[in-house]
Amino acid sequence: MNRMKDDRQGNMDPAKENFEVGHFRPEDAEGIVRLFHDVYGDHYPIRLFYNPQALISANEAGKYYSIVARTVSGNIIGVEHLFRSAPFPSIYEAGVGLVRKESRNTGANTRMMDYLYGEFVPQHDNIEEVFGEAVCNHVFTQKAITRFRHVAMAMEIALMPAAAYAKEESAAGRVATLNGFRCYKPKPHRIHIPAIYEQELRWLYSRLDDARDIVISKGQAPADLISRIGMEIFEFSQVARFTVQEIGGDFYDTFLAMETQAVSEKALVLQVWLDLTIPWVGSAVDTLRERGYFFGGALPRWFDGDGFLMQKLLCPPDFDGIVLDSAEAKQLLSIIQLDWERADTIRTR
Repeated sequence: MNRMKDDRQGNMDPAKENFEVGHFRPEDAEGIVRLFHDVYGDHYPIRLFYNPQALISANEAGKYYSIVARTVSGNIIGVEHLFRSAPFPSIYEAGVGLVRKESRNTGANTRMMDYLYGEFVPQHDNIEEVFGEAVCNHVFTQKAITRFRHVAMAMEIALMPAAAYAKEESAAGRVATLNGFRCYKPKPHRIHIPAIYEQELRWLYSRLDDARDIVISKGQAPADLISRIGMEIFEFSQVARFTVQEIGGDFYDTFLAMETQAVSEKALVLQVWLDLTIPWVGSAVDTLRERGYFFGGALPRWFDGDGFLMQKLLCPPDFDGIVLDSAEAKQLLSIIQLDWERADTIRTR
């Protein structure tokens, strides 16, 4: 025990030690917290990763699964996570991954990803779909989602503030993410796509590895149906996310009130998740377009059925700073930027 404590205090160089990759153990929690401090300082927006006991509890509850690269002396040199961030609890996000700077040429990240996608997920029946948000200030994580058979379906513009990357000085402005999805348990189902984005969405779905019955959204919401919209505001990143689970006749007034609240709380990035299994979803898309929202992409299995992302920026987007690896990602960005230009014209009238 004393030897392990001494090693963790730095008497042995972790970059020179052999390491193993595996699932989380409670004794890993403090090492993960130290790793976040080493890489991000105190600026990472998800505060869970600065609280060892909270991290243990999240793993026990299945809200987060931590995959670690652990040296023989117990040092945590890398970590990758699966966690719930979508309305449907059987789709998990893969992310919040990092490796100590001194250990980045050891293959730790690749081995963690191999274990996560090849061993860990197939052993958990509760995980039906996995997605990842690859940052767009470099191409390294984008290459990883391609290698691990993700299909890029959406892009979140200006999602993360530069302050999240301040310690490593890897971003001059807000950072976009490219969202890729991998299906583990197929679920063919019908989706209703907005007519205004038919061409763009049919192109996206032509690349998906899970079948869909695609029809054009028609009609208006029943006048007596009440909208159900959830809102979450992330103070550090100044992002507001709206989860639209029901689109009723009161959608415009209900959404406007929530958007106004988000802006009053200093949100700069507004994101809306819409359910594509709702036949009249196109009417909500038209309403959002009139308020300056623009195309974000498709979100497979987001509500169990698929979702659709629309977004609005109250800050300048740094399109020139977005670095992309694949031709498909560049085409998606072109679609988004063109629609942002339309939306920005509306917003600045």
